[in-house]
Amino acid sequence: MLRLIVLYTALALCANGAAAADLASLREGEMKKVVVFSQRLAPPEIPFVNELGESRTLADYRGKVVLLNLWATWCAPCRKEMPDLEALAAAESGDDFEVLTVAASSRDTQRKVASFFERAEVTHLPRFIDETERLSRALGLPGLPATLLIDREGQIVAQLLGPADWSSPEAKAMINALRSE
Repeated sequence: MLRLIVLYTALALCANGAAAADLASLREGEMKKVVVFSQRLAPPEIPFVNELGESRTLADYRGKVVLLNLWATWCAPCRKEMPDLEALAAAESGDDFEVLTVAASSRDTQRKVASFFERAEVTHLPRFIDETERLSRALGLPGLPATLLIDREGQIVAQLLGPADWSSPEAKAMINALRSE
């Protein structure tokens, strides 16, 4: 029995290493700044709130590949990348993939986020906020925007600090690599 446990543990570790290597090999173009973690990380279970006041955590999205973008309405690079996130969500969101945007600033309210989304014609992204900023602090993020790629098991596999074109072919290749695991 011990032998089987050791074998399955080794297989799981090798599979995770292979998946990380696959993602790392896709770091080109827009995705050069992506940091692929050698070990998958469990995200904190800190709630964020939607426009109806309903609380969610990342655990609610297990079973899907998730692109989590933490941003703020006052952040110019965040605002610049929002149309790319919108395009990605419109083209790719479905049963196995979700783009989550969380306004992670004590200065942001649902009203500010709704107003920004309306002006920017964002219709495919959720309007989550974390006005406590607990999620970004727990993740150790030095600034915004920050984007995390999360696998189906709910583990963080990669991170990109700063803006990127998330609708680019390079971004879609990384996401599809995770979706095919």
